Amino acid sequence: MSAVIAFLGLQAVRTVPIDAFPDVTPVQVSIYTESPGLAAEDVEQLLTFPVESAMAGLPKVQEIRSVSLFGLSFVSVYFEDDMDIYFARQLTNERLQEVGDRLPEGYGKPSMGPNASGLGQVLWYTVERAPGVSREQVSDMDLRTTQDWLVRLMLRTAPGVDDVTSWAAASGSTRSASIRSACTLAVSASATF
Repeated sequence: MSAVIAFLGLQAVRTVPIDAFPDVTPVQVSIYTESPGLAAEDVEQLLTFPVESAMAGLPKVQEIRSVSLFGLSFVSVYFEDDMDIYFARQLTNERLQEVGDRLPEGYGKPSMGPNASGLGQVLWYTVERAPGVSREQVSDMDLRTTQDWLVRLMLRTAPGVDDVTSWAAASGSTRSASIRSACTLAVSASATF
């Protein structure tokens, strides 16, 4: 009897995943739709609601949450824990193809975010003008170009970074939330970080 218990204990030690920071987040798929210049109310009506409605019929969906911001629709679909994340992403992608054709022309196409858990999304930042720098000196398009061709590429090469997703709150400007990272074209990349 004690040999059976010892064997089962040894088997449990080998197979039970042990982690210092266990990932207890549910199986989720994030969907982004970018539509620069569209007010939050219009984003909700034209983009967020149709995407939410299309995702509601997927199997093993527990909950659907959404946020509609100026120029951005974010929908997060939560599945039951026994659902395989890759199967959930496949089903979501199939529905996105259908709903993308039904959205108004010129208002953006929905796309899935990276395959990351809630613990994986660590940093949101903004690219802004340095204090005292005017729009004439550094335009919104200059900020977006800096984000796409300098900041984003440098962050993607950092160890442990899977993806860097950009979105624009207004035509040409890059905005997210929380931590601010001020950049101008005159500042070197090493001084920015």
